[in-house]
Amino acid sequence: MSLRIALLSLTAVLLSACAGGPRFETKGVDAAATPQRAVLEGEALRGSKVLWGGVIITSANLTDVTQVEVLAYPLDGEQWPLQSEQPPQGRFIVRHPGYLEASEYAPGRVVTVLGTLQGIQLGTVGEAEYRYPVVIPDKLHLWPKAGKGRNDTRFHFGIGVMFSN
Repeated sequence: MSLRIALLSLTAVLLSACAGGPRFETKGVDAAATPQRAVLEGEALRGSKVLWGGVIITSANLTDVTQVEVLAYPLDGEQWPLQSEQPPQGRFIVRHPGYLEASEYAPGRVVTVLGTLQGIQLGTVGEAEYRYPVVIPDKLHLWPKAGKGRNDTRFHFGIGVMFSN
């Protein structure tokens, strides 16, 4: 009996080690909301739960918050932004209460955020005026520099089931 429990425990540990990312709970998330749609609909989406991700453009530590500007991309089934496979969906700002290390949240890093759409903030991209949707994060995941937390080859050896969209 104890051998069976040990084998089941070992199997569970090995299978959980294959997990690639955060797997935020999507209950209550407005799956149709994109940064572009948030700008177009403005106040109508304020307070909506969103799950967005993308590539960091800039980050800045302000008085009480860290502001991270992100170029958004659609997410795959592991909530990884598909920046090489899909066109961008606009830009958005993550306004994280407190301090985040700017050298970690550096340009080029990839993030996924689950949070609440607070509203629109005016800014500029180059010399052009830009309207940024602002997200207050419930959860923020900074992906490892190498990508998804594992090697990015398409060859994998293991036992299990994988679903992808």
